[in-house]
Formats: sequence, structure tokens, C-alpha cells
Amino acid sequence: MKIISYNVNGLRAAINKGFIDWLATHPADVVCLQETKAHKENVNFAAIESLGYQTYWYSAQKKGYSGVAIFTKIAPTAVKTGSGHAMSDAEGRVIQADFGDITLVNAYFPSGTSGPERQQYKYQWLDEFFDYLQDLRKTRPQLIITGDYNIAHAEIDIHDPKGNKNSSGFLPEERAWMDKWVAAGYVDTFRKLHPQLTGAYSWWSQRFPSVRLQNKGWRIDYISVTQPLSQNIREAGILPEVKHSDHCPVYVVLDTRI
Repeated sequence: MKIISYNVNGLRAAINKGFIDWLATHPADVVCLQETKAHKENVNFAAIESLGYQTYWYSAQKKGYSGVAIFTKIAPTAVKTGSGHAMSDAEGRVIQADFGDITLVNAYFPSGTSGPERQQYKYQWLDEFFDYLQDLRKTRPQLIITGDYNIAHAEIDIHDPKGNKNSSGFLPEERAWMDKWVAAGYVDTFRKLHPQLTGAYSWWSQRFPSVRLQNKGWRIDYISVTQPLSQNIREAGILPEVKHSDHCPVYVVLDTRI
């Protein structure tokens, strides 16, 4: 079972840059998107579904903002949208799909870069999401959590840790939350297989075009699994050559039967 997580920074814009052609190459069995910035009816979803994907969408109430989606060639046994928190659900941040005993949660974590108010909401969202998953684990212990977490966990995950020590996405409080996340048994699939790999990033600022060419990036996109699935990880990686967005896809291959 190969799963990709990809912040497309606007699905319609990504389609104009060849996203559907790339999807036709069968990059994964399940593709989890964040920041779709679109509703299903405003996207050429027929072209996507013609490739063999079932598509599930959870869009923000505000047009052109946020949103998540799951495209899957494996039929889910159940799909649920939202986490039950009003602001998060209004922004279309969480979608969940069950595949037998395995539950996949695709989430678009808030960014705090637009100002203190959104940074404060980010902390609120992190706590709400953590509690949501901890409750979910009681009945669904085999979890996969894909998404743009909007946090670089450690210095190895960012090209300039000293220069960004006061930047949203690398603040001490955010990194401490990631410490809590890992301590609670959420396994970073990429770091499990590549604990010391440097220069492995999934996002590059668009402010300066040379940043991506020089690989001055951040690793803020993750696929985590709970402990019962951690021994099933066979591959985990990043695909920086895929360029429909300021992010690139990240992936995991799990040895599991659905």
C-alpha cells in the first residue's frame, strides 16, 4: 500500500502544471491532498476519477481557501469529514478514511505566518487535533496521519535553523508539540528509515525562485503511523522532482493487507 501526501497549493493551479498527467503515472494507491483551495464541482474531477481513483473532498466554506481531499484506488470501508471542532471544520482541515482495520487521517495543519492571531489558533488546533486522535486511537489503534503539519521538527529538518529560530513553523512551542507527538507513539515514517539524512525538504519559499534550486527548504510534510503499524514500513521518501506546488509529495509504502 503506497500512500502519498501532497500540499498542492491550489489544485486547479496544480492541474494547469500537469498534476493529472502525473497522477496518470500511478504514483500511489492513495493520494492525500492538502490546500486544495477548491470544491469538487469546480475541478475536473471526472479526469481524475477516469484514472481509477475514488475521490473524497472536504473543502473550506470560504472559497479558494484551505481544503483537503483523498484520491484512492482502494475502496474505503468508511469516510468521515471533520474533527468536530467548528473553526477547523469550517476551514476544511481534516478528512478520515477507514480501510478495514486501518484508519487514514489526512490533515492540513494551520499556518501561523499571517500574524499572532493565527499563530494562537495554530496552538489551539494542535491541542484539539492531538486530543481528537488520542480519542480515536481507543477504537482505531492502527492510524496513518498524512498532511502538511506546518512544523519543521528538528534542526535537521530545516536549511537554516539559526536564522529561523523565531519563525512560525520552527518556534520552540511548535517543536515541543512535535516532541509530544512522537513521545505519544506517532512514528515519523521518513525519520524511522532515514534518521540522519540531511537536505531532505518538502517545502521551499516562493518569495525567491532560487531557493528551491539551492534546496533551501523545510521538511513540514509528514506521514506518521501509530506504533502497531511502525513495523510495516517498507519505504518512505520525498519526491522533490515533482513540481506542481511550492511543496512536493512525500510518500510511504506499508506492507499491509487491506
